Amino acid sequence: MMSLHTRNPPLLKVDQLKKHYTRGLFNPQVTFSLEADFQIDEPCVVGVMGPNGSGKTTLFELITGGNQPSSGQVRVAGQDIHAVRHAERDRVAIHYHQSYQLRSFKRRKPGFLMERALTDSPRVHLFDEPQFNTQDGYIGFMLDFFRTLRAQQRLVFLCLHPNEPFHLDILRESCDRFLFVHKGQVTPAASFDQLLSEPRVQTYLGRLAPVTEPA
Repeated sequence: MMSLHTRNPPLLKVDQLKKHYTRGLFNPQVTFSLEADFQIDEPCVVGVMGPNGSGKTTLFELITGGNQPSSGQVRVAGQDIHAVRHAERDRVAIHYHQSYQLRSFKRRKPGFLMERALTDSPRVHLFDEPQFNTQDGYIGFMLDFFRTLRAQQRLVFLCLHPNEPFHLDILRESCDRFLFVHKGQVTPAASFDQLLSEPRVQTYLGRLAPVTEPA
């Protein structure tokens, strides 16, 4: 007998995503490339780290449809974010940037030829290096907000550039899984310990890298 059960699509599927930046009109040379391929099935909080200029903000722009990929796809709950009308993309995924100013990109297709968003409020929330202040209770407010979003079946990305030990504590205690972005390569990690086992992460953290005890 045929089963009527259908599995829900992943909350986020970044499928062989590539973005190439080039310089030069007649003989263009690639100046930077970002590549990502990962999938997140369930609501959670994802910690994101990586050096400045490694591609973290570009990744967030691609996930929210603010930047056009060179190839590949981003699907939020099954819907291709880059097929959604530009004015409605923040109903699917939203990018909170520390400068509160997002870059604008050339639109390649008029809105009336594109899809309507399938949701009224975003399923994916991306926080790009929020400024945590230890003096005013803002950290507690934001961490509660992340937990609330996850409880509401949302996916949260928290990008931090650690420069204090408490930034690592925030990532360790608040995030369920992780991404490390380095020279345009996105490496997933299923736990904080797995993240720290990556030599490039240890080099990136430098003095902040936790000292591991010998077995």
